[in-house]
Amino acid sequence: MKPLLSLASLLPALGLLPFAASAQTYTLTDLGTLGGSQSGAYGINAAGTVVGYSNLAGDVAAHAFSYGGGVMTDLGSLGGSYSSAAAINAGGTVVGSSVLADNATTHAFSSNGGVMTDLGSLGGSNSSAAAINTGGTVVGGSYTASDAAYHAFSYSGGVMTDLGTLGGATSLAVGINASGTVFGLATTVGDENTYHAFSSLGGVMTDLGIFGDINSTAAASNAAGTLVGAFSPDGAGATFHALSFSGGVRRDLGTLGLGKLSFANAINNAGTVVGKSTTDSLGNTQHAFIFRGGFMLDLNGAIPGAPGWELTDANGINDAGQIVGVGENPQGHLDAYLLTPITAVPEPGEYAGLAGLTLVAFGAWRRTRHASVARN
Repeated sequence: MKPLLSLASLLPALGLLPFAASAQTYTLTDLGTLGGSQSGAYGINAAGTVVGYSNLAGDVAAHAFSYGGGVMTDLGSLGGSYSSAAAINAGGTVVGSSVLADNATTHAFSSNGGVMTDLGSLGGSNSSAAAINTGGTVVGGSYTASDAAYHAFSYSGGVMTDLGTLGGATSLAVGINASGTVFGLATTVGDENTYHAFSSLGGVMTDLGIFGDINSTAAASNAAGTLVGAFSPDGAGATFHALSFSGGVRRDLGTLGLGKLSFANAINNAGTVVGKSTTDSLGNTQHAFIFRGGFMLDLNGAIPGAPGWELTDANGINDAGQIVGVGENPQGHLDAYLLTPITAVPEPGEYAGLAGLTLVAFGAWRRTRHASVARN
């Protein structure tokens, strides 16, 4: 039996591209490197400052960077040869992870004003920071004493706090919103092989239920409380789809083309989601996506002024609609990029026209399907 196609996937095939969504195009800025052959961008704040990692000259080391005003700045490390920045807040504080001087141990860091601070761990060897909110609370994951377990943490006022788990031995915090709600993934009692998305506020970790499925994770949330991440719609992990979750309702965001795997990495306060998706059934190709107005679109179709680029990951988006991520440049190297909108984001009313297009597409789909059945 051939897989059923969604109406969203049929629209392009029928020549009925969503005009409101397809009208949004971007200029692409190649952020370059710190002298090495590759870089990647993972976060962006309201001011448009971008953070990530870059190889240094000779590719013998890689350091966290911040990028603003056309300049990429090396943020250094905690003494080792590798560091990477994961996020930046409105105040310009950057967080991530760095190898220590022994080049074996990795610790979470925060960096502000050119000073990188070791945030320590929960008593174990390694830790890593994933996100920071406007209030300066940092979240991530760390090994506990004797490396007995790996737990989500929050860090504020010089203190790292163990957020616990959902009953299992493992948890990881990957996002925190302005109100201090932490999001991530954790294992449950007696099962270390599957992960449940969680939210945590005031020291209480809540299993988001995975909606009856397994292997889900929460990645980020906006001010309205809409959560994004990914889940396994088949309950077995053979497929993984990007999701949004709001008001107790889950929305499967689907994939690009015939892909089976997608993941939502970030959402802004307008509800626009970005992430990555495979585009073919074998998973050989991965592209960056944007989800807006009810449609998942390949960002590679929205950069007409950047021939030769292949955007593979979209990792962050701010309220101005600027997007950052990783892509393969025309020279075949992975580079950090910044996309800046060059046309206005359509007003919600423009999407109303999409309903008519959907009805037309549905009618065409039904006629095609009935004709196919008749032939068989």
